[in-house]
Amino acid sequence: MSKFVYIILVTFFSLGFQPLAAKTENAASNDIFILKKIPEEINFSVKEKVYNLTRAEISDWLEERTELVYEKNYSSEMENTDLCLYKKLLICKLFSPLRKEGQLKKKSTVIFRENSVSQFVKDLSRFFNKDPENGKLKVENGKVSVFYPSQPGIKLNEEKTAVIIKKCLLEENCKGMTRLAFLEISPEISTDNVENLGITDLIGEGHSNFKGSPKNRIYNINVATKRFDGALIKPGEEFSFVKVLGEVDAEHGYLPELVIKHDKTEPEFGGGICQVSTTVFRAAIYSGLEITARRNHAYPVSYYNPQGMDATVYVPRPDLRFVNDTSGYILIQTEIKGTELIFYFYGKDEGREIEIIGPKILEKNPDGSMKTTFTQQVFNRDRNLIREDVFNSAYDSPNKYPHPGVEIVLTEKPDDWSHKEWKEYKRTHNL
Repeated sequence: MSKFVYIILVTFFSLGFQPLAAKTENAASNDIFILKKIPEEINFSVKEKVYNLTRAEISDWLEERTELVYEKNYSSEMENTDLCLYKKLLICKLFSPLRKEGQLKKKSTVIFRENSVSQFVKDLSRFFNKDPENGKLKVENGKVSVFYPSQPGIKLNEEKTAVIIKKCLLEENCKGMTRLAFLEISPEISTDNVENLGITDLIGEGHSNFKGSPKNRIYNINVATKRFDGALIKPGEEFSFVKVLGEVDAEHGYLPELVIKHDKTEPEFGGGICQVSTTVFRAAIYSGLEITARRNHAYPVSYYNPQGMDATVYVPRPDLRFVNDTSGYILIQTEIKGTELIFYFYGKDEGREIEIIGPKILEKNPDGSMKTTFTQQVFNRDRNLIREDVFNSAYDSPNKYPHPGVEIVLTEKPDDWSHKEWKEYKRTHNL
């Protein structure tokens, strides 16, 4: 082979010239893939849940491409059968005699836009995926029983699902219900055998009072409290209030109410949830559990008296977290008596003794700002100290966080008020 011919061949293949009969990957010819043959609506399902896909949506995934191909038994009726002009390759002219230009056929193919299909499958995952739910229990007459069984989670197998969708479209096999590929995820805590959880005793409880709360705040407290009733905490597990709470918006049943945010107090969905987090914090403290994350409110709030034992939360942070450092599971039970919110922690009595020193007000100023402290001491059965934690809180003046139309509740008499005025103010605000 001459050097000249060798160079020509190398150039020919480097330009990407491919056999005329080659098909693009994931392509389907028009005689196989006809959009009109696809049903107006295609139903995809995972268990009992169904997603409806329309033909109009599918059309956006497709791209039609046209090319000239050589077919031995075909006689072309096209006026212009110049393959090289169609391919727009100069080097092609040298090889045109190798092809019978009268046997060129114009052929259209339809291909999937891979990015469109991938994005659709990701959307399907958000639609079908579901986190596993731990079982919820209750204590009646000293016996633990199930009131909400554990539920497995669902995770869509995206790779297999993409294959299933393409196949059903290409083979016109999308009539009826198309079942997608998924995995079941087992919950961390199963309620199949509650007797082995070791829950036998009340180990601690927390109380708070929301007297004087507006109706939206009371409603939100009830909604959030239900999220925790019957929840289980494994031995050694770090409990996250925000994780158990979940989403806080109108879709999850919350109403707008006042929250402390940045440098002001303003209405937002879920106002009042901190009544729940504060009560959970107190239950964890009196159960002798180790607190790993807690933040006090920006200023003193009368709903959280005595001051210094509150815990503010806001999704995704700040969060309230603590560790179940006992040898058994902890079951959370809740109760609302009038305006009193109560959280009960049930578990295994290990003979722990918990002593709380405080809370004490270290500093209190006329503008309502203050500093507080309290100490949690945990002893084992032999009165040996297991842990001692000090919780200091610093609160700003409420006047730094104004909100229109809502009165700031003062905690100390202003200098320019008379004793009679201050007495009447305390009576009005139940201080």
